[in-house]
Amino acid sequence: MFNQCEWLNEPATWVLKDDRLRVTTDASTDFWRKTHYGFVRDSGHCFGARTEGDFTAQVHIRGGFESLYDQAGLMVRIDEANWVKAGVEFTDGALLLSSVLTVGQSDWAVGSSLATAGEFWLRATVSKGVLKLQFSTDGKTWPLLRLAPFPVAPGYFVGPMCCTPERAGLVVDFADFEVGPPREKDLHDLT
Repeated sequence: MFNQCEWLNEPATWVLKDDRLRVTTDASTDFWRKTHYGFVRDSGHCFGARTEGDFTAQVHIRGGFESLYDQAGLMVRIDEANWVKAGVEFTDGALLLSSVLTVGQSDWAVGSSLATAGEFWLRATVSKGVLKLQFSTDGKTWPLLRLAPFPVAPGYFVGPMCCTPERAGLVVDFADFEVGPPREKDLHDLT
């Protein structure tokens, strides 16, 4: 799937080999829009594919998260003011599940992390104006991370994302990236 991707904010250092993407983040990279801090940042790294309409995407992520706001996961984007990033983020001394939904301005939701040593899977489904985010620690069971309204668009830009607002040099490996038709499963179907 990576052969269909393009960069939003290409990092200085990255390697794509055997359908695995390794990214080393640049300094002061982030996606954020207005809330609490008042600033707008649109400098994070995202290697995304373009969809035609609704979809489900998932990816396996492994990283060495250790500094404040180190983050990686999936991004779904319409434009600079309408997007979501979800995955893990290092904050308050711990690696936490995190999602930032932005429709004009950003919110931020965090929860306890089940990511073992910085390794996890993430899935995003957009269907009929609804965003469903799921995570997995084993690639088999997919608990719900977030359910929210999301703007309907003719297409979306979706792919692996990583940022380091406070430093440079986070190394993240992405694998098993796929995008396909939306999974139309019951809300609490964990598969």
